[in-house]
Amino acid sequence: MNEILKQIADVGVVPVVKLDSPDQALPLGQALVDGDLPVAEITFRTDAAEESIRRLTGELPDLLVGAGTVLTVEQARRAVGAGAKFLVSPGFNPSVVQFCIANGVPVIPGINSPSQIERGIEMGVSVLKFFPAEPSGGLDMLKAFAGPYTGVSYVPTGGINAANMKNYLAFNKVLAVGGSWMVKPELVAAGRFEEISRLCREAVMGALGFELRHVGINEPDADTSLTEATLMCDLFGFALKEGNSSNFAGTAFEFMKTPYLGMNGHIALSTLSVDRAVAFLARKGIGTRPETEKRDAEGSLTVAYLDREIGGFALHLLKR
Repeated sequence: MNEILKQIADVGVVPVVKLDSPDQALPLGQALVDGDLPVAEITFRTDAAEESIRRLTGELPDLLVGAGTVLTVEQARRAVGAGAKFLVSPGFNPSVVQFCIANGVPVIPGINSPSQIERGIEMGVSVLKFFPAEPSGGLDMLKAFAGPYTGVSYVPTGGINAANMKNYLAFNKVLAVGGSWMVKPELVAAGRFEEISRLCREAVMGALGFELRHVGINEPDADTSLTEATLMCDLFGFALKEGNSSNFAGTAFEFMKTPYLGMNGHIALSTLSVDRAVAFLARKGIGTRPETEKRDAEGSLTVAYLDREIGGFALHLLKR
């Protein structure tokens, strides 16, 4: 996958930003970075777009800046000249797509029909904007597209919000979602950048979808594991499930048959995307133990342990 598109996938949410003045660009960009959402799609809906992109790319190197609502080749040329690293269009304009391909700029053109998807495939574009997502059939339509078009991923935009984003991101053909709910024009106009940062953090955590899966407890041997798991089941009514390397009491407690990672055991957290979670944690200086990583047939991470412990417990990520 193209490195820019991978960065977008690693974040999972693309803020669609409309700015009325270039003077709003840097405060808005800093609010995104502070909110752990280091991506911005600056739309060419206003005359401020080009200069805003120029300022953001020049002053905030940690922010991945793209241009949105790119309708013409001239707009595409201006956006790239200002420093945009990717372009997004609401529809499929072959001239804009060809310009981007010729200049090595990732482009995410808009589609909402099979014929448009096939045009994208014909031109070598495998990541498409599904727009307007909700009015065009939403997640059900995307799943219908996925049958015949197995090599295509999507960035649904239009009607996406904090309430429905997880449903989209749980689908493996969704690269990321786009939306403006965390960067509403009225918040930008009022200078409420702390609120924007808060909404960005909320969106990022929604894209990750962390949930406690189970707690693993290290036991010295198989007999102790079974004894402790059985006691937990007897006391609290859980179902016992015996396994090769551990015994479970219900789904929340795992008793290891031999000590594994972590001084005391491990805490397993499920997430919508282990790859996205690993990228998020890497931005905070936390890595994985490579020997623990497992991937599915498509190469996506399904399991990984982190390289630090909390309270004597290793941290274990699982794909939900």
